[in-house]
Amino acid sequence: MFRLIPALGLVLGLAACANGQSQLDEPLEPIGDFKLGHAAVVAPNLVEGPVSRNATEEEWIASVDAAIEERFRRYEGDRFYHMGISVEGFVLAQPGVPLVFSPKSALILRVTVWDDATQSKLNAEPEQFTVLESFTAETVVGSGVTQTKAQQMRNLSANAALQIEKWMRRMQEDEGWFGGPDANPPAAEPAASPEAAAEPEADVDPAAETSQEAAS
Repeated sequence: MFRLIPALGLVLGLAACANGQSQLDEPLEPIGDFKLGHAAVVAPNLVEGPVSRNATEEEWIASVDAAIEERFRRYEGDRFYHMGISVEGFVLAQPGVPLVFSPKSALILRVTVWDDATQSKLNAEPEQFTVLESFTAETVVGSGVTQTKAQQMRNLSANAALQIEKWMRRMQEDEGWFGGPDANPPAAEPAASPEAAAEPEADVDPAAETSQEAAS
């Protein structure tokens, strides 16, 4: 627990993360044969970092669970996998902190993935993630000034779910998780536009064609 406190202090100077909420609007690509079975979110050793708004274990469990469900329930693979997520620590930027400090919100969590068919862990040791808020016009001056606590938690949870997905895709490529790279269906050929398919061939003037042949 105490090792997380210095880590939470250091993340205040790190770069922002990709926006997990807006990324949900992008086309959905399968993660091999992955289909979410159970997702268990816990926070037994939650540490609140320095200069942070307060948030309870129950609030973080609800926020992270909602983000995991929203992102991973979309996948319809042929095999069930379960996820265990432990929320370890957080910083929620406070209002009223001097702008020169540029406070950032952050979340630390650990994740384990299980294969339902084999009842075994895919990663022997939990994978740790350090997640920061996205860079937007609202967070330039610190999200504590422009966002409520609920907005900060929702954004961090969505970014965490996106980071977890990116890690799972890397493990699919590198370690053969979720059926390996070959489990993803091939990309579909782009369909011809209706206008191109319906375009008639140009009419040919037989007399002009005969004249051209004679000239050659």
